[in-house]
Amino acid sequence: MKNSKKYSFLAVLFCLFISSKSVSQTNYTGVAMPSQQNKIIIDKIVEAVHYKNYVIDFCVSKIKEASAKEKWNEQKATQITESINYKNFKDAVYNSFVVFDEVELETLLKAYESDTAYQTINVMTNNKVLINNLKIFASDIVKGKYVIQ
Repeated sequence: MKNSKKYSFLAVLFCLFISSKSVSQTNYTGVAMPSQQNKIIIDKIVEAVHYKNYVIDFCVSKIKEASAKEKWNEQKATQITESINYKNFKDAVYNSFVVFDEVELETLLKAYESDTAYQTINVMTNNKVLINNLKIFASDIVKGKYVIQ
């Protein structure tokens, strides 16, 4: 009996020690972002492939779909369309390029700038994570989450 109490006490003590040392969801490090220099290169890539226009056009098409489906009045459709701001989506773009170093980004930029045929093979429109983030962003736009009251 004494022995089982001793082992039970040690087991509880061990569990408390492990739980106090373990890292849980409270240890949030934030979203990975590229360096400032890489952000400049990414911005140039965005310009070269006209991705900002793609994002805006995508959001406008989703607004038009929702407007027709839900029979919005012209004022609501205009208000939601005016809430589109590429700056609200920029961090998702930066995050999708965080895995590339400066040399790789420069190489990609040069390829886009020098070969117009290469521009049709857009790395951004083929990135599944970025596509998913764009769908979420457009959905939030349609829901009116960026409308300034």
